[in-house]
Amino acid sequence: MPFQEKSAWVMSLALLLGSVFYFGVVAAMSEGISQLAPPTAPVVAAFTVILVVAAILGHVAIAVFSPKDASEPLDEREREIFHRAGHVSGNVFGIGAVTSLGIYLLSGSGTVLFYGVFISLIISQLAEYGIRIFLYRCSI
Repeated sequence: MPFQEKSAWVMSLALLLGSVFYFGVVAAMSEGISQLAPPTAPVVAAFTVILVVAAILGHVAIAVFSPKDASEPLDEREREIFHRAGHVSGNVFGIGAVTSLGIYLLSGSGTVLFYGVFISLIISQLAEYGIRIFLYRCSI
């Protein structure tokens, strides 16, 4: 398995871990006030710390087990995989952001807008990593 594919797996798992934490906290906060809890900087900061720590630990682990692969530049096939995955990811984010803006126009809730865009970012990144993994497996 190429280093970049392992990296996509690590980042997918890190993002899922951070997202489960974040939305678990939001759900608990929302339950306590019987409405959707507004975003708070400490919870976003905790999400960011979890994501960064998980990504660093995961990348250190895969670099330790394959140090030669970790420093290899991308070849032509990998550049194409990154290009395709990034293109689709951008489209996913664009659709999510426009949908979030439309929901904001209907609801007038900045909280809903924040969470809509935040979820769009997460989904678009998961889509990018998933597409990378898929393309590595299919050997475009």
